[in-house]
Amino acid sequence: MNNISQVLSELQRFSWPDYVAFVAMFLLCIFIGIYFGFMNKSVSENDYMLGGRKMPIVPIAFSLVASFISGITLLGLPTEVYSYGTQYLYVGFGVIGMGIVMAIFYLPVFHDLNITSTYEYLELRFDRRLRMFGSVMFAIMNVAYLPIVIYVPALAFNQVTGVGVHTITPIVCIICVFYTSMGGLKAVVWTDVVQAVSMLGALALVAVKGSMDIGGANVVVERAWHSNRLEAPDLSIDPTVRHTFWCLFVGGIVYWTQTNAVSQNMIQRYLSLPTLADARKALCIFCAGVLILMALCGYNGLLIYATYQNCDPLTTKLAKARDQLLPLFVMDTLGELPGMTGLFIAGVFSAALSSLSTCLNSMSAVVLEDFVKPYVKVQLSNSATTWIMRSVVVGVGALCVALVYVVEHMGTVLQLTMSLESITNGPLFGIFTLGILLPWINGNSAMLGGCVGVVVMSWVSLNAQWAIASGAISYQTKPLTVDHCDYTFDAAALVSSAANATHHTTQAASDVFPLYRMSYMWYTTLGASVTIIVALMSTLVFGTNDPNAIDSSLITPYIRKFFRCNPQKTMDTCNAGIYLQKTLKSDEVAL
Repeated sequence: MNNISQVLSELQRFSWPDYVAFVAMFLLCIFIGIYFGFMNKSVSENDYMLGGRKMPIVPIAFSLVASFISGITLLGLPTEVYSYGTQYLYVGFGVIGMGIVMAIFYLPVFHDLNITSTYEYLELRFDRRLRMFGSVMFAIMNVAYLPIVIYVPALAFNQVTGVGVHTITPIVCIICVFYTSMGGLKAVVWTDVVQAVSMLGALALVAVKGSMDIGGANVVVERAWHSNRLEAPDLSIDPTVRHTFWCLFVGGIVYWTQTNAVSQNMIQRYLSLPTLADARKALCIFCAGVLILMALCGYNGLLIYATYQNCDPLTTKLAKARDQLLPLFVMDTLGELPGMTGLFIAGVFSAALSSLSTCLNSMSAVVLEDFVKPYVKVQLSNSATTWIMRSVVVGVGALCVALVYVVEHMGTVLQLTMSLESITNGPLFGIFTLGILLPWINGNSAMLGGCVGVVVMSWVSLNAQWAIASGAISYQTKPLTVDHCDYTFDAAALVSSAANATHHTTQAASDVFPLYRMSYMWYTTLGASVTIIVALMSTLVFGTNDPNAIDSSLITPYIRKFFRCNPQKTMDTCNAGIYLQKTLKSDEVAL
């Protein structure tokens, strides 16, 4: 009987066709960036940022899917289903709800304003302070998010090749720093199309080949049923239950709407389409694509359990980290097909590179426009501007590599990402919602609400993540066994690990503050709710706007009929937002 080291060595058979497929995917993505960066003569700011606002619908929809279903979801969702069952998949109802809410309330506002950055809206609706607040929150979120983006593909690559996580992460950043400034939105979109197609194909191939290996999809369903992994919706209203239908539906709508309707990385793609109708079509395709990919990821999670039901690779440490489970299964399933494993891992890496380069580029622009130019009395030269932006890219990249050491001790990437993002995303979503739906709220109230929301969510989220990392909070998985493994492993270490897990579970029941045990799916909703409630209460101190003095284009169409510009007021007052917008655009052109 082989030992675990021999089994792992046999599985890590990344052959030369795999390396060829892996390198070919990188070269294709880099070529796309070079083409749009140097060979395409359309180099205006509008072309670079928004593709001239003439992008086709289908590529944009594919780009949205590729951007949202990143390596984090790709690796995290199958592990979630494998370990905890299918309850999380009911978040699909939240995705559908998000599509309806965004199409009706949020998308029309941003698209009709013809803006480039979502944070421009905050200045149009409130004041310069809120735009700065949004930019700071964006920077903080990116610094927390990017290490996870780097960590995910490094985990996958480590599982299939044995190359260390901390060896490959600097390489990822070097590649990103090299071509971050190339190509603009067109390059990002067409690279995302390549990634989305390769991801969909790879996931489908894994599902088909894996199902055939164990006797068909009926075997997968049967084994999932007997292990209670196929679950009906949990209708509990207890907010401390990790996944219930209500937290997945209501919390999912808020989380996904924030990420899709307010995030600069996502809304920028919708704004690149020529009409609102086109943007809504892209949104529908995006929702359908996300649901299909989530279903594939969920099925692969059940398939992994059906394959390893008698010998859990997480318990035996054949997969050293939870989010290495899918790469291990891919090697086991597709390893005999030349190049397929390399193509799959390349897809995970290229998705991460796209997210990383987009975020780094956005960070450099935000730092330059919002943190440097307003405080420099002389006009910056082109060389100074270039130096600042490149320094930000290199500095943030280096910081993210260092933070990978923290991320790898913070639990599964799917839950970790949603938990940390809520610190900034919840309050930001609350502020945008105040602006779009509640025209009587002024800048002072919105700022106070946002600040209180950030403090509250930092307290809740960081304490909860610390409790998880220290083992004070743990979650009961579905039945897993190692009774019929065909290789040897360190059984003594497993007994010790089980004893520690039992101790930590007992400790959680008695010592952990209940708010820290709240489901992470409620975090964004909590942050937004705190922000909105505090802002509403603070109107008693700061007063309110005259809703009729707010430019109607700054509020959602479905409530504009209730708040119209007062004809007694001057057009300068009624159209203050439009005037400010034109001023901002003129300044940008001048710069």
